[in-house]
Amino acid sequence: MAISATSGSRSRSMTREEKKVIFASSLGTVFEWYDFYLYGSLAAFIGTAFFSQYPEATRNIFALLAFAAGFLVRPFGALVFGRLGDLVGRKYTFLVTILIMGLSTFLVGLLPGSATIGILAPIILIILRMLQGLALGGEYGGAATYVAEHAPDDRRGYYTSWIQTTATLGLFLSLVVILVIQTWLGKETFAAWGWRVPFLLSAALLGISVWIRLSLNESPAFQRMKEEGKGSKAPLSEAFGQWKNARIALLALFGLTAGQAVVWYSGQFYALFFLQNVLKVDGVSVNIMIAIALALGTGFFVFFGWLSDKIGRKPIIMAGLALAIVTYFPLFKALTWAANPALAQAQQDIRATVTAAPGDCTFQFNPVGTAKFTTSCDIATGFLARNSVPYDVVTTAAPGTPATVTVGSETVASFDAIQAGADAAAQTTAFNNAVHKSLHDAGYPLVLNEATGTYAMVADPAQVSWPKVIGVLFILVLYVTMVYGPIAAILVEMFPTRIRYTGMSLPYHIGNGWFGGLLPATVFAMSAARGDIYYGLWYPIAIAAMTLIIGMIFIKDTLGTDLSDRD
Repeated sequence: MAISATSGSRSRSMTREEKKVIFASSLGTVFEWYDFYLYGSLAAFIGTAFFSQYPEATRNIFALLAFAAGFLVRPFGALVFGRLGDLVGRKYTFLVTILIMGLSTFLVGLLPGSATIGILAPIILIILRMLQGLALGGEYGGAATYVAEHAPDDRRGYYTSWIQTTATLGLFLSLVVILVIQTWLGKETFAAWGWRVPFLLSAALLGISVWIRLSLNESPAFQRMKEEGKGSKAPLSEAFGQWKNARIALLALFGLTAGQAVVWYSGQFYALFFLQNVLKVDGVSVNIMIAIALALGTGFFVFFGWLSDKIGRKPIIMAGLALAIVTYFPLFKALTWAANPALAQAQQDIRATVTAAPGDCTFQFNPVGTAKFTTSCDIATGFLARNSVPYDVVTTAAPGTPATVTVGSETVASFDAIQAGADAAAQTTAFNNAVHKSLHDAGYPLVLNEATGTYAMVADPAQVSWPKVIGVLFILVLYVTMVYGPIAAILVEMFPTRIRYTGMSLPYHIGNGWFGGLLPATVFAMSAARGDIYYGLWYPIAIAAMTLIIGMIFIKDTLGTDLSDRD
């Protein structure tokens, strides 16, 4: 039975059919995000299976393409499927996206490695990865638009907030599945072939999602528009070629989604990266703590969606941005003291000094992991940054002189990797060991492996305060729910029905795919340039501040918008 248009209706309870619409849209989108996150979580195993046999230049090309598919391709998916959704319909378009996403993910689990089929393996993998990125670019806009066009005007924030839980739930599901399978099979078996199992399990989720979505009807707003002959014949040119609509898209990007994206990535992905790679907490513990924080915080997506139906979308999103701007520095510092207090104390007491020749230090921006920083200064600062050691750079050395690292009374000379040539690997080992020993002697929490004679920076499990870490993570996730919970409702309400799918999808995916996707690499490069593990936080703070200013001045709250008047 078709659902009648609900726009303009007064508050009422959710019908059974509307519950099915939300469940089907949310389940499918959870599945899409689950698929998407698997690649990032299992990147090391995938790299071993598909890329490790090839020369460095070839591996770099594949890494670049995989990165592009993961983040940069998403806006193109928004254009392709947004146009299709505004021409053909919401239901069938986001049925297509889930089929593409699901089949691509399942095939990754079956794809033979490069040891079996050679160069075809990474080529096919990249094609599947690009299909995933394109499908994800079309999925979110379709799901959000479809749900919003079924919702009553005074409950649209609440209805669409269920879609907003899906990215977090997808991440949560992928973490849980990986942890369970890895524990069940053991690390060696998981590394050999067990990493494929999470991809293969997606077939079951795909079947359920497609079955439910096939039973749905087209959205009432789209049906009415088509019956009245008001549909757009050229959604792309109408959405972005006409200034009145292009202006809305630009405001949506810079006044909403750019800031939302950096808060989202900081609170979920960068927090995970910071704990594991900066604070050196073991990966299993980090995944569990993140999963607990996500479980505690996910319900607030719905709460803030519901609240946006009472007080407006804009005040909640802007408040989330403002809180992130003001509190990110103290929160991440608190995270350091809670997760690795020995490192926090050492950072407070001991700074290293890098003395280098002018021009020897570069900005180490490396979003795809393919760039090589070979100067003696870059080798020194990169090593200290990866080991979470604060440092000052002094450019007083004579030109042509290798940089040095001074910790306390000990000084270690760095080297230029290009000049070292065939000896670069040996010099790297010697440099790393010497600086590690200096740091250990100065009081940094490094553990000596007596079998190899090498040191490693670690967080002592006995000193990790799980309640405090989870508490800080929960606050970060709470900010995510504030900026993300109402975002679908306000984006949907900003655009007319005839170009809604296209119009809202592009700014959303540019904001999240580009501003958010580049966050980890940008934060690391900024921190390495300054010698401060917290300095890179200025990137999300600056983007959030830009969005807060533009949003406060130019974005109008859309609460109470009647979609029937926006055909």
